[in-house]
Amino acid sequence: MDTNRSVAFHTLGCKLNFSETSTLSRQLEKEGFEKKAFTEKADIYVINTCSVTENADKECRQLVRRIQRLAPESFVVITGCYAQLKPKEIAEIPGVDLVLGASEKFNLVPHLANLTKGDATKICSCDIDTVTDFKSSYSVNDRTRTFLKVQDGCDYSCTFCTIPMARGKCRSDRIENVVADAQTLASKGVKEIVLTGINLGDFGKSEEGGKKHTENFFDLLKALEQETNMPRYRISSIEPNLLTNEIIEFVAKSKRIMPHFHIPLQSGSDAVLKLMQRRYTRDLYQERVDLIKKIMPHACIGVDVIVGSPGETEDYFKESLEFIHALDIAYLHVFTYSERAATKALTIKPIVPMQERHERNKILRNLSYQKLQYFTESQRGATRKVLFESPKVNKENEGMLMLEGFTDNYIKVETPHRAEWSNQIIDWKLL
Repeated sequence: MDTNRSVAFHTLGCKLNFSETSTLSRQLEKEGFEKKAFTEKADIYVINTCSVTENADKECRQLVRRIQRLAPESFVVITGCYAQLKPKEIAEIPGVDLVLGASEKFNLVPHLANLTKGDATKICSCDIDTVTDFKSSYSVNDRTRTFLKVQDGCDYSCTFCTIPMARGKCRSDRIENVVADAQTLASKGVKEIVLTGINLGDFGKSEEGGKKHTENFFDLLKALEQETNMPRYRISSIEPNLLTNEIIEFVAKSKRIMPHFHIPLQSGSDAVLKLMQRRYTRDLYQERVDLIKKIMPHACIGVDVIVGSPGETEDYFKESLEFIHALDIAYLHVFTYSERAATKALTIKPIVPMQERHERNKILRNLSYQKLQYFTESQRGATRKVLFESPKVNKENEGMLMLEGFTDNYIKVETPHRAEWSNQIIDWKLL
C-alpha cells in the first residue's frame, strides 16, 4: 500500500482508548498519512473498539456499515478490546480488511503496507497471556484535556468483566517515563493531564526482566507534584480499595492534583458486590467518601454503578439505591448490565429482565441529575480556578462563540468567547 494516503479514526469506549487512538494517529501522520475526520472520505478507516457492553459491539458493526456506504473501496481496520476478544466475529463483518489484537495494535503501519483490497480479512491476534509489554500513549488535540496512559491490564476477576481477557495482566510505565511524558506535554502548551489506566491504582504492579517493580501510584503522584511543571493533573477512575488515605490526604494538600475523584462502586449492596467478586464492602466505600469530604468539602466525586446484574434482586437494588442516595457524591455513570461471553456472571441467578434493567438505569440517572444539581448549587459563590478550552459555537444562542471550561473540582463553566482566555486558567466566581 502506498503510505501517501489519508486515514480517519474513530474511538469507542474509555479514556485509555482515546489516548491510544491519538498515539496511533501520530504514528501514521509521521509516516505521511493525511488525517481526516471520520465523516469524510478517507483511504483507511481505523476503529479502536471497546467491548464493555453489547452496545459497543453493535456500534462497531454500525460504523463499518456506514463506511461501506460512504467509501466502499476504502480499507477498514478494527483494533481494541472487541478485536482481541472476538477477532473471527469481526472478520465476518462485510468490509473489514484487518483485525489487530492487543499485541499488534501499535504495529499498524507495517500491517497497512501489506494490505490489498479484496483479499480475505487478515487477523493478527494472540493469546492475551502473552501480552506483557507496556506501550505509553497520550492524546493531544483530540480532546479538551490530555489523557496520559500510565497503566494497562487488570489482575482482578470481577464476574461481569471481560477487560482482563481483552487487555491482559496488570503492567505499568515507569515513573521516570511518566514524568518525562508530562514534561513533553507541558512543553506543548498542555495545561491538564488526566492520568489513565485500566486499574490505575495498581500502577507499579508489573515485572521487567523477571524483577518486580517497587513503585506505586502514590509514588507517581509525589513525583509528578515535585518534578514537573504541569499545572493540573486529574486522576481518572480508581478502585476504592486502592484509593488509600495517604493518597486522599496528599491530594488535599496538592497544588497540581485536582480535587476530583471517580471511584467505581458498581453496587451499594454487599450481597451484590460479593456476587461481582469486588474487593471491598460498601462500608469501606463509605469511609473513602467520608474522608474525602471531611478534608475536601469542595471535592467532586463521581461514581460508576451497574444495574441489573445477575443476582440483583429488587430488594438488593433498593438497598443499593438507598446507599447511593445517602452518599455525598456529585454524579453517577450508570451502566446497564449486558451479558458478556466467558464471564462468571453468566452462571449467577436470578437473571434480571431487560425491561427491569432499563427501569433501574432510569431511576439512577434521575438520581445522578439531582446529585449534580445539589453539588453545583453547594459551590455557588465560591471562586474556583477554571481551565478554559478552545472556543465553540453555541447553536442555541444565535451561533454565539463561547468558551467552555471546568473548575478544578469539575464544574462546567460557559462564558462568551475571549481569545486571551483560551487554554488559560482563570479565577472564576461561580454564580
